[in-house]
Amino acid sequence: MHAPTTEEPSPRGPGAASLPASSAVSPDHARQLARAKRQATGLLVMVLVFALTHVLPPGLWVSCLRAVAEAAMVGALADWFAVSALFRRIPLPLVHRHTDIIARNKDRIGGNLASFVRDEFLDAPSLVALIRRHDPADLLAQWLTAPANAQLLGRQVARLALTALDTVEDERIQAFLARAARALVGQLDISRSMAAALAALTHEGRHQALVDALLARLGESVRKPETRAFVAETLLQWLRREHPLKQKMLPTDWLTGKGAGAITHAVDALLKTIAEDPRHELREALDGAVERLIERLQTDPDWARRGEEVRRYLQNDEVLARYVRHLWQDVRRKLREDLLDEDSQLAQRVAGMGRWLGRSLAQDAALRVRLNVRLELWAATFAPEVAQSVAEHIQATVQRWDASETARLVELHIGPDLQYIRINGTVVGGLIGLLLFAVAHAGALWALVAPRAG
Repeated sequence: MHAPTTEEPSPRGPGAASLPASSAVSPDHARQLARAKRQATGLLVMVLVFALTHVLPPGLWVSCLRAVAEAAMVGALADWFAVSALFRRIPLPLVHRHTDIIARNKDRIGGNLASFVRDEFLDAPSLVALIRRHDPADLLAQWLTAPANAQLLGRQVARLALTALDTVEDERIQAFLARAARALVGQLDISRSMAAALAALTHEGRHQALVDALLARLGESVRKPETRAFVAETLLQWLRREHPLKQKMLPTDWLTGKGAGAITHAVDALLKTIAEDPRHELREALDGAVERLIERLQTDPDWARRGEEVRRYLQNDEVLARYVRHLWQDVRRKLREDLLDEDSQLAQRVAGMGRWLGRSLAQDAALRVRLNVRLELWAATFAPEVAQSVAEHIQATVQRWDASETARLVELHIGPDLQYIRINGTVVGGLIGLLLFAVAHAGALWALVAPRAG
């Protein structure tokens, strides 16, 4: 019997860790292995049959039985050696180096397993084919449209959020987050960061959309009767304060009403003019002011000094830090109370979002197709890196395992099935022995059978 070239098993030490608790097997595995071994070992009764043929009276049928028993015995012992050599050392001369194969070759087996998973399960073509075969967008739509599943999603997100909240409550983690926040603030250039933010907001006139929305909202407010009444009341109060005599002699209600109407009409007309003219002078003045502010934020030493003062304040002020801590404690307490509630608002909102997403996907076939196509592109793009990371994780994990414990774990999982090799070896060996005996004694057998056939 030949086995692959073997390696010496790794010694148990700092680099050889016990198998993780998740790798533990149930008692059923051990019972199944023991039962399968008893069944396969029971076929070694052929050894007794072979011995018995030596005390029986000589004859053709006894010789036939001896040949069958001998071949079956050899097959059983050979396959017992083949199976046992996978998992333990068998101290036989010449061949002992070819036993305990799994323990000796653990690292190489781990590397081959990692490569197999990477190349055959996590390769881009396999993942793309899997996506096309199962239509994940449709499966997601069906799952989310079930009310129970949406509620389950909400509860699970709430549980994850509560776990994350409990993790953050740890004092060491809080201290680490505080140090990280101070370090992050310490790296900020406030003035240049503000300049970059303003430049991004105003790039290619993006801010004009906000200006248009603001103009529209102001115009609506100006045209409201409540605004006109407010302006009239303000004019009346101004007359009473600045010109009390004229206020008593003139029809102030009429004047203030007309004045308010004129003012609001003028303001509304100005807002409409600005809104309708993309190159209005006020828009250009706003653009110029923003550009000058960006330039000053980037180059003015005075603004840089002010930014540095703000940065130091954010980083070191104890009053601000205490306020932020108290604010976080209040938010955390309220969030925790909500997450512990069976009718958590967060869970309900997540469930509602899940139902909405499910309905949207179910009602829009084109959206499902685009989502699946996007998943295929992601799989094709990221599969090589993810597959390599998974392969490296598998290989590193197997390398950390103890060799003997790894062999034992593998035997407990696949050993019961491997016992069929021993059973098959016994049966096939016996049949081959019978066939060889029949060929070798064909004449005698024919002479014995022919008269009865005639």
